Amino acid sequence: MSTGAGPARDRTQPPDTAGLDLSHRKAEHVKVVLGQKVDGRYRYWDDIQLVHRALPEFDFEEVDPSTTLLGHRLAAPLVITGMTGGFPDAAKINENLAHAAADVGVALGVGSERAAILKGQYPESYACVARFPVPLRFANIGAPQVIAQHPGEPVVGAKEVRAAMELIHADVLAIHLNFLQEMVQPGGDRKAKGVLERIGALATEFPVLVKETGAGISRRVAEQLRDRKVRAFDVSGTGGTSFAAVEHYRALEQGAEREARVGKTFWDWGIPSPVSVLELVPLGLPVIASGGVRSGLDVARAIALGAGAAGTAGGVLRAASTSYEATRRELEHLVHELKVAMFLTGSRNVAELQKAPYVVTGESRQWIQH
Repeated sequence: MSTGAGPARDRTQPPDTAGLDLSHRKAEHVKVVLGQKVDGRYRYWDDIQLVHRALPEFDFEEVDPSTTLLGHRLAAPLVITGMTGGFPDAAKINENLAHAAADVGVALGVGSERAAILKGQYPESYACVARFPVPLRFANIGAPQVIAQHPGEPVVGAKEVRAAMELIHADVLAIHLNFLQEMVQPGGDRKAKGVLERIGALATEFPVLVKETGAGISRRVAEQLRDRKVRAFDVSGTGGTSFAAVEHYRALEQGAEREARVGKTFWDWGIPSPVSVLELVPLGLPVIASGGVRSGLDVARAIALGAGAAGTAGGVLRAASTSYEATRRELEHLVHELKVAMFLTGSRNVAELQKAPYVVTGESRQWIQH
């Protein structure tokens, strides 16, 4: 899950998890994100101020947010990034997401498919996505699983990747980097030697996007991946949902004192989302800006920085755990807010928004000047 300007999440209300089976580890992640404060301490997207154009010189109805991402036409530059799957009631969430994404015309990724392709667990919780005409679908595997973490443990190779993509009729494979999460998770996967070369091998056979999971991607890492034929990036920087925080709460429940402390210590570890976008855009590959994207204004800010699209996950999770109608309504609000920002910056289309003037302030400015 990647996860702001929009109203702060109401922590006084109980999480909307009625009817969900929350006994599985992946379900526990959903429960924690809905029920605990796991956002970063700082709203980096608020550091990006778009310059107001007092006289747009065209009508609001002329605003066109449609765009092309990785060869697929979207009604708006928005991606619902990989969120969940692999437990009984994940199908409810993913079906609501896919139905709404198809109707609104935006891209969709699923959560890690490891449970389905390596363990045969609840494949229907992912496969439901294939029933809807989503314009761009991302399959998902974890980078730690492309190498052996333990002797005799199954590894994700080309055969497993093909199965993951076929399961949801995916167009692109997302390989997620989650080593911060693994360091906090009791019993997490902590071997990384050889992962870069394995990603490169898979990228020669499949269209690969590499995404982080809340800690951002530096230019150096992106250059290494680009040189190994990776086609796009999802920065998922710090400032949104912190998976160090999510695993902190899970470690507390399990009595894993050391891991719980690591999660608290590294709660805000990472590269801010806007900073990561600015570092990666000059490399010339498509960049999805995620991590703290909570509103259509945040989407507009990301596009102005040069991103090809913005991604959100935590921002729509509550709606997706409720109903298709709530999910679609949330996506439509995001797109409408994006169009308002485009109108107020004098941007008729996404190409013009990518040239809109902006000012960088706050901690993000300090990062850029470093």
